[in-house]
Amino acid sequence: MRVVLSMTIWIAVGLAGCHSLPTFSQKPTVTNPIQVRANNYDLVWERTIDTLHEYQFAIAKENRLSGEIETEYKTGASLFEPWHFDAANTWERTEGTLQSIRRKVLVHITQVEGGYLVSVEAFKELEDLPGVASNAAAGATFRESQPERRNLNLVAGQTAPSGWIFKGRDRALEQSLIQALVQNLR
Repeated sequence: MRVVLSMTIWIAVGLAGCHSLPTFSQKPTVTNPIQVRANNYDLVWERTIDTLHEYQFAIAKENRLSGEIETEYKTGASLFEPWHFDAANTWERTEGTLQSIRRKVLVHITQVEGGYLVSVEAFKELEDLPGVASNAAAGATFRESQPERRNLNLVAGQTAPSGWIFKGRDRALEQSLIQALVQNLR
C-alpha cells in the first residue's frame, strides 16, 4: 500500500513539477535558546503556550515554577495536510506522508538578567510495527473449503502495540517554533 502511495505521489510530482510541492520560506536561522527582553513572566509563558497551540500541539504537562512545558505526541503532518505546521519543510512533510511519524516538544523558560531564555527541543519518532498486519479483504468470513472452526474471532489485526524508534531532535521544527516565538514575543 505504501509503495503504491509513494509511487503515485512521485508520479504526480514528476508530472506537475517540483514547484507543486508546498514550500516554506527560508528565514535566517535564530539561536536556540532565544533571549526575550521582558519583565512579565506570565506574558512570556502565555505567548509560548499560544505558539504551541498555533502548531496544534496539546499540552501534556506545564510547570510554571520550573519553567517547563511538555506537549503530547502529535502525529506528523503529510503533504495532504497543509494546515498542520509540525512538518517544517518539504522533506519533513514528504517523510510524514510516507512514514508514520510523531513529534513532541519541550520548552524551558529560565529567568536571566534582563529577561528570559526560552529554549525549544523537538523530538521525532518513527513508528516500528512488529510485523505486517494481516488484514485481508473478507478475512473474517467463513470459507466453505475449510472445516468448521470454533474460533469465531477471526478478525486479524495488529497483534502487538506499535513501538517507536527515536530519530533524534527535529531541528527544522525547533527553528520554526523559535521563529514563531520571536514574532509572538515582540
